[in-house]
Amino acid sequence: MVRIKRGVSAHKRRKNVLKHTKGFRWGRKSKYKAAKDALLHAWTYSYRDRKVRKRTFRQLWQTHISSASKAQGISYSKFIKALKDNKIELDRKILADLAENNPEIFQKIIEQVAPKIN
Repeated sequence: MVRIKRGVSAHKRRKNVLKHTKGFRWGRKSKYKAAKDALLHAWTYSYRDRKVRKRTFRQLWQTHISSASKAQGISYSKFIKALKDNKIELDRKILADLAENNPEIFQKIIEQVAPKIN
């Protein structure tokens, strides 16, 4: 039976791990064992936080819409319900952008749904 030497593939694997840990601090960028563990955690956190980022932005948009609608005398929940009842399909990202950058257009949207509230 032929002897198989695995040095080339092992070196390639280690080099690939160390390539991904560029920019890490201390020995985690240069020592394979520490780098492998650091990458395991880093990739886990990055996967998780891609989901968290979406949550965080939605909360931010809701806060912007809430403060803009409260300035017009309407609560956030009543405003969103009025939009759904009037079949106005603007998502929270667009509404938050309108509230921040184009308050006059946001005001017109509120005027359009305000008579139907209550």
